[in-house]
Amino acid sequence: MSKKYESLAGTIVEKVGGSGNISAVRHCQTRLRFTLRDTEKADKEGIGNLDGVAQVVESGGMFQVVIGMHVAEVFEEVEKLVPNREGQEEPDKGNGKKMSPVDYVIDFVSSVFQPIVPALSGAGMLKALMALLTVFHLVNSDSQTYYILNFFADATFAFLPILLAYTTAKRMKCNAILAMSVAGIMCHANWMALVAADEPVKFFGVIPFYLVSYTSTVIPVILVIIVQSFVEKWLNKVIPKAVNLVFVPMFTFLIMGTLALSVLGPVGDYVGEGLALVFDWLSTNASWAPAALIGGLFPVMVMFGIHHAVAPLGSMQMASLGFDSIFGPGCVCSNIAQGVAALVVGLRTRESKTRQLGLSTGVTALMGITEPVLYGLNLPKKYPLISAMIGGGLGGLYAGVTHTHRFATGSSGIPAVLLYIGDDTMSFFWNIIILLLITAVSTAAITFILSLKFEKSVEIQAQETAAIENEEKNTVYAPVNGKIVEMGDIPDPTFSEGVLGWTMGIYPEDGIVRAPFTGKIVQVSDTGHAIGLEGNDGMELLIHVGVDTVEMGGMGFDPKVKEGDEVNAGQELLVFDRKAVADAGHPDVVVVIVLNADDYTATELVAEGTVVAGTKIIQLKK
Repeated sequence: MSKKYESLAGTIVEKVGGSGNISAVRHCQTRLRFTLRDTEKADKEGIGNLDGVAQVVESGGMFQVVIGMHVAEVFEEVEKLVPNREGQEEPDKGNGKKMSPVDYVIDFVSSVFQPIVPALSGAGMLKALMALLTVFHLVNSDSQTYYILNFFADATFAFLPILLAYTTAKRMKCNAILAMSVAGIMCHANWMALVAADEPVKFFGVIPFYLVSYTSTVIPVILVIIVQSFVEKWLNKVIPKAVNLVFVPMFTFLIMGTLALSVLGPVGDYVGEGLALVFDWLSTNASWAPAALIGGLFPVMVMFGIHHAVAPLGSMQMASLGFDSIFGPGCVCSNIAQGVAALVVGLRTRESKTRQLGLSTGVTALMGITEPVLYGLNLPKKYPLISAMIGGGLGGLYAGVTHTHRFATGSSGIPAVLLYIGDDTMSFFWNIIILLLITAVSTAAITFILSLKFEKSVEIQAQETAAIENEEKNTVYAPVNGKIVEMGDIPDPTFSEGVLGWTMGIYPEDGIVRAPFTGKIVQVSDTGHAIGLEGNDGMELLIHVGVDTVEMGGMGFDPKVKEGDEVNAGQELLVFDRKAVADAGHPDVVVVIVLNADDYTATELVAEGTVVAGTKIIQLKK
């Protein structure tokens, strides 16, 4: 493992309060998920500023560090520093307080389903490959090859209860091997034979076993292992240690095997059947709703960790009905929308860092990993996130109206289109192509339109960049485009006589005032017509728009900064309405005053005629 991830992991562990403050840690596709004993000890801001960390999120009772594509490598190094903390401890005590019921449910569902996502994805993509092979007549569905590929792909779903038994046991802190064995009882071929025979089964001639097939089911085994965790703890308490190793497993199998096939399994099956009816009702009567809502709101769900509770609904629908229309279509629309929005921002901007971030994370999002783009670009800029939510919602709406669904779980990016081939038809495949086009085009159009307002123009960005790169000490750059006016020609005696300090002016060509150097805002007038700045080199400057414009009471003035803000040379400070100033009968000359000119040996006006914002206009000497 590279030293880069070793160092990052060590810093993260240190800043969450050290290994002693970590109750449990695991990871999903993009983030480290810590359960901390005391969240107050964690340096959230410090972690968020680390190179390699996209964002820090506290949600669902967990302290989540968003890493991105390299999360597995970072987790591997974190594990070395946090031994014996595999997420098995109860995550219900942070700062001595219990998690809320909602947070507990989200955390439980996440910890049970997240570890099996790779297996579900692999099986889903194998199903997609089979569909392609048959569609293009490369493999016959009656052939042995197809038969073998089919059970390769079906194995994950056939033995899904065993996988869920393992993850549930890890979450509930009971013996995972015993849990998997109990799940094996529920999936055993002999039990399946009894179910197929469809004849009454009574254990010891008294206890009725209900004939239910548990392969590919979800709810029954989770319910069984939750109960097993309490039974197992009780058995470990009452059975002497000397014979514990033999009799705890034996009684666990007897008790849980009986409960699983007589009570808990059937109850879980009824719950599963109920969910299947809900899914079926939604598919028939409100098919537009789930995909549209998830397509539009998925980024918000990710921010609050709710997506971990929603995603398993797709797996449950897949297990009960053979397809997923609840989660998959909306999720892929949302991911594509976020990627497209970021790409548009990357192409529109001339800020090299933003451009690089937009293009790289945009492509990653198109492949189904969105947290880097969400936290790194779309959320901070806001308008691409809004665009993506609208575009994702429109795509999801089309998916719902056309009853588009996928036949396997897997990627939620461009490769996901293959998951919509199945049921001996290509109609869902063509629908997913259409809805992704709707998503991409609408998102791109909305992002571009909003960028006209929220992204600076190429010329403005060039001015700002040039001003910052070429900034000199004791130098003032033109805050506006316009014509230079010497101090004596300013139409106001206070300014023309230099009462406040060395003064010059510019008759502006537009109504945008920019920072004349890098520094700090020390004053913004109540009426917005004047702004005071202090440069990093100690220069004190006042920019005053117009003569006697204080009488306008702020009408026509829109400051973009506030007292205490740090600003860069060329950054927008104030927008004013030249027409409003003229209509009020005031000259709109922008007056620049060096308030502490006496601290310098010389102050020189070094420009004349018409200048553009960012041009060097004043040079002072110490």
